[in-house]
Amino acid sequence: MAAKQAFNIERFFQALGDNTRLRLLNLMGDQEICVCYFVEILDQPQPKISRHLAYLRSAGIVATRRDGKWMHYRIVMPPHIGATQILQQTLGWLKEDRAMQADRARLSKACCTPAKFVALQGAPLPIPVDPSTVSASR
Repeated sequence: MAAKQAFNIERFFQALGDNTRLRLLNLMGDQEICVCYFVEILDQPQPKISRHLAYLRSAGIVATRRDGKWMHYRIVMPPHIGATQILQQTLGWLKEDRAMQADRARLSKACCTPAKFVALQGAPLPIPVDPSTVSASR
């Protein structure tokens, strides 16, 4: 059995140091979201979004779940208490930011009227994540 990798605080801060990654975290919030929504809302190519999501996963703050052809992403709290507090404060700050609020409004619109978004045809809707299940596990 492989040893669990130690939490990398430098990687954690680097993950929070990019606007696209902050936008992704903002959109995830307290829900699990299919990658197709990120592509549509952020209007960026899927490979770029996937690279940023992989970075967030390697930093220990995002987990994935596959459901058929769909990949779902959600926030998990890091195993380091200080990093958890910083992430929670960052997410709270993002909720107050106007640009981040605009992203969430676009997500809400896409979820309510997916027929208007060709790329979202057949995509699963975001689902709320039970806060008690959010942990450092991947």
